Amino acid sequence: MDIVNTARTAAFECSAPQPLDVYAALIAGLEREFGRGAGEALAQRFIEAEETDFLWEARRCERWLGGFAPGYGNDGEGGDEREDGAELERIAVMGKLGQRWFAATLIVDGEGCARGLIARRDFSRSDRARRAWSRAR
Repeated sequence: MDIVNTARTAAFECSAPQPLDVYAALIAGLEREFGRGAGEALAQRFIEAEETDFLWEARRCERWLGGFAPGYGNDGEGGDEREDGAELERIAVMGKLGQRWFAATLIVDGEGCARGLIARRDFSRSDRARRAWSRAR
């Protein structure tokens, strides 16, 4: 089953097993490579540079919102495929990255690769992130 069908059927349930703590894994890897204490500072730079990928990997819930058509203009015309034929979808995600919870809307292709970030909000509490995630359109 592809990622789009998985996200469509997941709806509002977050029954997936707890994912790897992406942030902790990143820091551990950076500290192994560059020495103790370097991980935290470097992690922020990595996250800023690859924000979409980190949000996708740190997600705990996902929900399909609909197709994404980069060709849409005010005339309402456009398709939900890119020029190379790949379908793009809007997926709402919720998760935790470091000490902050987030709700975001990502552009994801049919192979399950995050391609872009539409919106992101950070929260100190999971219930607030879940509320924002459930309201995403």
